[in-house]
Amino acid sequence: MQSRYFTINDHPQGTPARELFELHEQALPSLAQGEVRIRNTWLSVDPYMRGRMSGVTTYIEPFELNAPLEGAAIGEVIESRDANFPVGTKVRHMGGWRDIAQLPGDQLESLPTFKVPEQAYLGVLGMPGMTAWTGLNRIAEMQEGDNVLVSGAAGAVGSLAVQLAKAKGGTVVGIAGSPDKLDWLASHGIQPVSYRNKNAAELTEALHDACPEGFDVYYENVGGTCLEAALNTLRVGARIAICGMIARYNEETPSPGPGNLAMLLIRRARMEGFIVFDHWAHYSQFLEDVGPQVESGQLDYEETVEEGLERTPDAFLKLFEGANRGKMLVRL
Repeated sequence: MQSRYFTINDHPQGTPARELFELHEQALPSLAQGEVRIRNTWLSVDPYMRGRMSGVTTYIEPFELNAPLEGAAIGEVIESRDANFPVGTKVRHMGGWRDIAQLPGDQLESLPTFKVPEQAYLGVLGMPGMTAWTGLNRIAEMQEGDNVLVSGAAGAVGSLAVQLAKAKGGTVVGIAGSPDKLDWLASHGIQPVSYRNKNAAELTEALHDACPEGFDVYYENVGGTCLEAALNTLRVGARIAICGMIARYNEETPSPGPGNLAMLLIRRARMEGFIVFDHWAHYSQFLEDVGPQVESGQLDYEETVEEGLERTPDAFLKLFEGANRGKMLVRL
């Protein structure tokens, strides 16, 4: 059986060029004992993958040049030598960026049984949803009535974070760019604030207008101007959960930090970065909390879908243009 997969041929500087990605094909070997062959149906592309393309080890190993890229995927077992995963089992795994994956059974997990579309386990009930829940509850220790600010608020992580925060009863403000994203936030009872064409002082003023009392929690997905403005609007004892800083992922030189870090001292605030993989032992708790809300329709979620394996690099690059609302996915 043949497998088609994407590689990168160089480490990018700045925003990756489309030509960096190459589509290859190879014949798969016969299954070894304990291995499983999966036909992928959905692929995930995520901002963190940009860091893995730089050739530098961070909290995760970099992608290897000219080797199959990796990422979360959903698929169906089509051949198996692992009794835990018989043919027909729907599974989630990290053999993405390809149409057919062949992996040891211990690298797979069967999908949970909520009545949701299977691709939800790559988004609202997958890593992005778990990231939103972890940042708010385990890192920022969100309380009833907290005022919460979320940057990247219409993306895969942010769009769930604002809804989870809204359920706690405080004022929730979401920073986004395009008019359709701002409209989506407003339709969900979130105060929308645009970052477009605003410097830090102008964004600070807009945030003050949206929530004059200031914020108890800031959920950080973007960095840059958003972080600087957020620091100006903290309440005493505020907590900041740093999930990502997409504004700097494609920068070619180090970016300066915000000049107002003293606000952490003035407001006696705490700022903590986190990696969701370090908290995965709590995934079952997340599912118990959020799964029924998604199944019942209480929590809304958005998806932006590209069609076909060949579009995977294009879907990935669109993340850095702000072209996705909710989770960016590739359907095979």
